[in-house]
Amino acid sequence: MDKKIFDELRSELVDCILPYWTEYARDTSTGGFYGAISNTNVQNQKEWRGIVMVSRFLWTYSAAARFLNDESYMEMADYAHAYLMKNFHDPYYGGMYWSVNADGTILSDKKQIFGNAYAIYALSEYAAAIKEIRGEDEVAENVMGQALSVFSMLEKHASDEEFGGYFEALNRDWSETEDTKLSEKDIDCSKSMNTNLHVMEAYTNLYRTLPSVCPDKKNERKDVGKALGSLIQIHLSRILAKTYHLVPYFDRDWTPTGPRESSFGHDIEASWLLWDAANELKNIELKKKVKPVVIRMAQLSLLDGFDPNTGGFDYSADEDGIKDTTRIWWTQAEAINGFYNAWEMTWDSSFEEAVEKIWEWVKKYQKNTEHGEWYWAVSDKGKPAKREPKGGNWKTCYHNARCCMELLRRYRAKNDTESTSES
Repeated sequence: MDKKIFDELRSELVDCILPYWTEYARDTSTGGFYGAISNTNVQNQKEWRGIVMVSRFLWTYSAAARFLNDESYMEMADYAHAYLMKNFHDPYYGGMYWSVNADGTILSDKKQIFGNAYAIYALSEYAAAIKEIRGEDEVAENVMGQALSVFSMLEKHASDEEFGGYFEALNRDWSETEDTKLSEKDIDCSKSMNTNLHVMEAYTNLYRTLPSVCPDKKNERKDVGKALGSLIQIHLSRILAKTYHLVPYFDRDWTPTGPRESSFGHDIEASWLLWDAANELKNIELKKKVKPVVIRMAQLSLLDGFDPNTGGFDYSADEDGIKDTTRIWWTQAEAINGFYNAWEMTWDSSFEEAVEKIWEWVKKYQKNTEHGEWYWAVSDKGKPAKREPKGGNWKTCYHNARCCMELLRRYRAKNDTESTSES
């Protein structure tokens, strides 16, 4: 793949994405982040703020500090961590609240497992950044302890010992609730693909970062690994349909419920996250089981979601197969991640071509070149949906910054390997 793409990805990360959110996301009057930012960068100071948004900022800037070996990104990570622990951490029952008002008062105190998973993802990355960038072992261990505390809450209350996987949501005291839906676009259900996918993502990162920060916590890491392995199996046996699309909603016993929309973005995202999780566990038999599945998922995502004529990646298809061809910012980023991962696994040039074309689409249509960052949504003709917020509770720098870092990390690893073999 042309080195030019990786140069452009690095520039996008350090010159565009990271500086944008540092400048526009923070509401310094409250110590938090704006819940909505318009396409012309007008911030809504009254909008509610969610745990997902804050955790995504914490993860992104911690990961950037580590990847770029640049302590300047820790200032944003410190800011996000302080806000998260002050406003979202439940000191009595443990875990994280779902949302707060602009002034920091609690808006929803329920334990949405999706949100708590993101807190684990972010806290474990922040702990690793503190250890690597600052060498502050005790502080890093304390932050990792925060991540492990949320992990223990999920294992104690949200893990379904009978049927496997994780519940969608619980009350503040971790008791059952019927109010489970993640957003207005979702339904009330016992379990969902989206929540279990991101618990797997969080546990992968916790398993990866734990030994470098807390090498003595071998039993805790073993527990994380066991939970992660079980969750990979749940994806293969319950969440993934015979069509190799992910089923979105379930009853407790994994009986599908609600609409059966195929989300192309989640399919391709899950393909590389499943492979990442299996690789992290270093279980040879599990990897043998996962590899053909994730390749097939990527192949079908390429067939169903990728438009080779325009270079964009479509959003979804309903139960009747009718497509929504809108190009959402996060599906473009995850498609680049997923197809690059599939290319590395197969060296199939069709995956390489998809990466190159989607990146060209992003540069030409998805980016808001006038006011910075990426549009939330763009039509298949390249027309931006300017009424959708460019930032806030559901849109941060997590997907596109991760896309840049993930490809750059793989490019770096490949070149390091080649340099070692040549020497």
